Amino acid sequence: MAMKDNGEPLERLSRLLSDDMAAVNALIRERMVSRHAPLIPEVTAHLVEAGGKRLRPLLTVAAARLCGYQGTRHHLLAATVEFIHTATLLHDDVVDESRQRRGRPTANLLWDNKSSVLVGDYLFARSFQLMTDTENLRVMEILSNASATISEGEVLQLTAARNLATDEDVYLQVVRGKTAALFSAAAEVGGVIAEAPAEQVRALYDFGDALGIAFQIVDDVLDYGGATDTIGKNVGDDFRERKLTLPVIKAVAAADADERAFWQRTIQDGDQQDGDLDRAMAILARRGGIEAARADALAWSDRARAALDPLPDHPVRDLLAEMAGFVVARVA
Repeated sequence: MAMKDNGEPLERLSRLLSDDMAAVNALIRERMVSRHAPLIPEVTAHLVEAGGKRLRPLLTVAAARLCGYQGTRHHLLAATVEFIHTATLLHDDVVDESRQRRGRPTANLLWDNKSSVLVGDYLFARSFQLMTDTENLRVMEILSNASATISEGEVLQLTAARNLATDEDVYLQVVRGKTAALFSAAAEVGGVIAEAPAEQVRALYDFGDALGIAFQIVDDVLDYGGATDTIGKNVGDDFRERKLTLPVIKAVAAADADERAFWQRTIQDGDQQDGDLDRAMAILARRGGIEAARADALAWSDRARAALDPLPDHPVRDLLAEMAGFVVARVA
């Protein structure tokens, strides 16, 4: 997520919670060290220090503070969330054969696939060590379930992403797995560790779920029209990687025979030729795929803001609501 100035809600939330986030960052650096395999911190640092905004761990810290938590175990949970996220990125870049992440070469490009996979495995293991340090069985259940859901979503995407029969329900299932599951878990465990009432914990889960779905739809939309320095990857990467994302699913649903044959050739069969990306963009514009996906992202952003209603009146809640709007502002 690109930051333009100090007035943006994510930046303001980071400043408000700066002491907490400094502790989380120190914990991340401490726990990514390996005495026996120096390649681990080297590969991990390449991604962890690449300028990511720590959105997911920030959700955990924000949720805990919003619910009145005064301890420090939320730092462990926030670091856990970041390790899970980083592990999935390392694995995703291998699966997708990606060459750029956050505007920089991917770890698998700089090192190799074996290193990326094994370091990702190490970070998953580290995340479970961190969550057990909280001595809270409920947060361990939530984060371990989220880890399984993320993996399940990625496997589902392998079969769904290049199949023209994939509809919006399946797409949403994939997104809830690979993206929204960690957003919702990150927010939920903040409320759990604060021993918040069940209604507030559920509100945090619902907020994270809707925010994560909006976040992914925005990424899908920007892939067909965002600036490279904004999205941290090259425009058209999803098309080249034959990913059936929401704008394309909507265009396929409205396609005539010629258009459907085009999507069959380029996405399902993988036969891509010069000029195909431009033609895909033209079809998406003609069928309103991008506009319809943008409208869905805005609707999920509204749901995220509404989910915050049961939570205490607090500056953190206000910034979370603003952040839900900012996530989709890039495509509004």
